[in-house]
Amino acid sequence: MVWIGVSVLLSVILLILFLYLKGIKRQLRELIVELQKTERQDYNRQLTVTLFDRDVTELAVQMNRNLDYQKQLKLQAEQSERTLRQSTSDIAHDLRTPLTVLRGNLQMMEREGGLSEENRKRLQICQGRAAGLGEMVDDFFEMSVLESENIELALENVNVTKVLTEFIVAHEMLIREKELEPEIRLPEKTILIRADEKLLLRMLENLLGNVMKYAGDSFELRLEEEETGKCKIVFANHVEREQAAVLDTAQLFRRTYRGNPARSGGGAGLGLYIVKLLAEKQGATVEAVKTEETLSIIVIFEMI
Repeated sequence: MVWIGVSVLLSVILLILFLYLKGIKRQLRELIVELQKTERQDYNRQLTVTLFDRDVTELAVQMNRNLDYQKQLKLQAEQSERTLRQSTSDIAHDLRTPLTVLRGNLQMMEREGGLSEENRKRLQICQGRAAGLGEMVDDFFEMSVLESENIELALENVNVTKVLTEFIVAHEMLIREKELEPEIRLPEKTILIRADEKLLLRMLENLLGNVMKYAGDSFELRLEEEETGKCKIVFANHVEREQAAVLDTAQLFRRTYRGNPARSGGGAGLGLYIVKLLAEKQGATVEAVKTEETLSIIVIFEMI
């Protein structure tokens, strides 16, 4: 009888331990679900526990403290980012007026003439530097606008085949001045996408500008239709093997990335970053693919 009583008691103890452990596991799973919900910006609850256990309760308390601290850091980071964007916009705006005056005076000096050959060369260098600085200021201003949430989109059904055709025609003289040989591959059929045509054209201008800086003597523009219901706008150009070896496609669209010879020009390294922002505003994505001697920048849109 004693052994039966002991067995029953042990069984009861084991059952209680089993239920207790099961309760702890259930509570931990609930905490995991609550933590996953906190990843959403609109979820602002504190973690709670229903199991009366001092250690589990202390765990929830510490997790809530950490969540509060992370939320505070996030708010500070967002405020700092907004301040930085506003400062960038203000500085770019303030630089435009004196830069316009400077470029105007340089043009007047060129028209008046009377400069020696040496001074004329110096003037041309100054004009080139001023033009480059103007592009940088415009890029910084555009970046600050695109990074804000206040930009208004005019999304509509856009015939991307027609837009690309007209874009190449409009920039034919500029391409010729750079002595580039373009290879254009556009489908005969109409391909429609949902986009803001002005932003799409700005994106194409940046992609063409990137090509003209680094393409050498030729580049390729393609519009490809995918079986997945997507289309790709592809700008491809030749790069030297040494350049391709150090080209980090994973970082290529990062703000001010200039960590390779292929992007070592006089710009601020914002061109492709702005392309990325423009694409994201329209629900598109961008990627870069490189081979031993070719770099392709690809913009992917959903077709209608």
